[in-house]
Amino acid sequence: MKTQSLALKIMEFISKLHFDGHLPKGIQVLNPFRDNSEILPIAKQFYQKFYNDNSTRTLILGINPGRLGAGATGIPFTDTKRMKEKCGIEINGFQTHEPSSVFVYEVIDAFGGAEKFYSEYYISSICPLGFTATSKVGKEVNYNYYDSKELTTLIKPFIIESMITQLQFGLNREVVFCFGTGKNFNFIQSLNEEMKWFGKVIPLEHPRYIMQYKSKLKEDYVTKYLEAFNAFQ
Repeated sequence: MKTQSLALKIMEFISKLHFDGHLPKGIQVLNPFRDNSEILPIAKQFYQKFYNDNSTRTLILGINPGRLGAGATGIPFTDTKRMKEKCGIEINGFQTHEPSSVFVYEVIDAFGGAEKFYSEYYISSICPLGFTATSKVGKEVNYNYYDSKELTTLIKPFIIESMITQLQFGLNREVVFCFGTGKNFNFIQSLNEEMKWFGKVIPLEHPRYIMQYKSKLKEDYVTKYLEAFNAFQ
């Protein structure tokens, strides 16, 4: 019996993602794979292009999908511009620009390009579905899984179930990289101590933080990312 490729395992995982549990008042689930019929075909192109094998990858965990990154393309930290220019996958009908994606693909370029990077790493999120809330002026805004203790508690079983499924992909268990040195790292570190998934959790400053507050030092952070990755080769 032929072993299922990593691409097929990922597609099976994301196509089945669903959360219908209770959420705090005013919070909605952001599920790009069900909210927009165009997303799964885009994701399929991406994963078949870069993950159509059974090689072991090291996991990188973000927070949860946002509206303009994975919420729009289905691919973490990848907007429509990066999909076309860096991954060779054109998306017609809509365009997104996500600053975090800009930084991540500068790291990917410095690493050797998308093909090389994705042959060694798999980017996901500790919570694979996102959330939104309505602002005081009536605008839909991103809402993170850790923005309220109530949401974190309610979503934790889903997070654990989703992580267990992804670990069955055959990922590297020695180390996991975490985008975020604050709340996201603290949650992942605590959860890893409880579940014993990985030997070590390595925090890196979140790409959004770098682009928003440390953009003048962006090249220094690219170097820091590469040094962290290379330390565990």
